[in-house]
Amino acid sequence: VQLQAFGGGVVQSGRSLRLSCAASGRTISSYAMGWFRQAPGKEREFVAAHRRSGGSTYYADSVKGRFTISRDNAKNTVYLQMNSLKPEDTAVYCCVARGLGGTYYYSREDAYDYWGQGTLVTVSS
Repeated sequence: VQLQAFGGGVVQSGRSLRLSCAASGRTISSYAMGWFRQAPGKEREFVAAHRRSGGSTYYADSVKGRFTISRDNAKNTVYLQMNSLKPEDTAVYCCVARGLGGTYYYSREDAYDYWGQGTLVTVSS
C-alpha cells in the first residue's frame, strides 16, 4: 500500500488543522493505521493509531484530548484532526500502515511496515 499525507501548513497556536492520508494500491480496511511525527532536532514519536477492526484508537499522552484519528475505509483515507494546537506540535507528520499479524505494539515504529511521505505542520505562537 502507498501512503501520502497532506493537509499540513502554518497555523496559529490554539487553532485546528486536519491532516489526511490517502492510501492506494490496497484497501486500508486490512490495515491498522497510525500517525507519527518528527520535530526539528528531535526523534520521531508516535502520535495516534487506529486498529483495523473494532475501532480502538490510541494516542500519545501529549496529544490526548486534542487530536482525533479516524478512518474512512470507503475513501481509503485516514484523518488526524488536530485541535488546540501548540507550538510544540510543530513537526513533520507521516502516516503509517500495518498489515502484519501478531501482537500490535501500536506506539512502536517497527509495528508498521508501510510509511508515507510526511506533511509539515508549523504552529506559530
